[in-house]
Amino acid sequence: MATRSRRPERRQEPLSRERIVEAAVELLDTVGERGLTFRALAQHLSTGPGAIYWHITGKDELLGAATEAVVAAAVTVEPSGRTADSPEDTVRAVALGLFDATEAHPWLATQLATQLSRTPWTTVAPRIFESLGRQVRAMGVPEAHWFTATSALMHYILGAAGQNAANSASAGPPEGDVDRDAFLDTVSTTWEALDPEEYPFTRAVANQVRGHDDREQFLAGITLVLAGITALHRPGH
Repeated sequence: MATRSRRPERRQEPLSRERIVEAAVELLDTVGERGLTFRALAQHLSTGPGAIYWHITGKDELLGAATEAVVAAAVTVEPSGRTADSPEDTVRAVALGLFDATEAHPWLATQLATQLSRTPWTTVAPRIFESLGRQVRAMGVPEAHWFTATSALMHYILGAAGQNAANSASAGPPEGDVDRDAFLDTVSTTWEALDPEEYPFTRAVANQVRGHDDREQFLAGITLVLAGITALHRPGH
């Protein structure tokens, strides 16, 4: 009698901390922090909550690990391959990586602010600080000014990126550029209607708000900060 061969069992990828964190990022992107529960994560991974607790002890650790994973990817800069990248070019690349990450992950700006203020000794703050500080050092800034110069860059990048993410959320779900244009037009119109004696400068620049490019404005700010660092801390000064 012929024997029926057994169908090989489908082997599921073993659960790991990396898989859990990746799934947590996916849930955060779709349902937000409130929707990120160990039950929802277990369903997403087709496992039980107990298996997750073997790798992650609680939600705070999970949020921290998700933030660290996104930040690590954002600040990893690959050489362009064309010419040697200058420290300033690398700073811009790191800055844009963080800017884009806060847009792609609506929860990230809040988590960055929370972790940098409450637990700056964890890996998120040092990772960002290191990626910028190495470039500040390469620019020839004297060691006595490394901390101040790097802090100025880091505060501008995270503050501006976080504000941009908040503005995008306020403008509503993007369906093309219509919502954003309407939002900026409302701001401009309101500023133009301000008291001319009390707000002469704000009224003067109100029209510049319309149609401006957020990334270009962000990079212009980086250029200003870098120019200030260079002017104040040129080698030999």
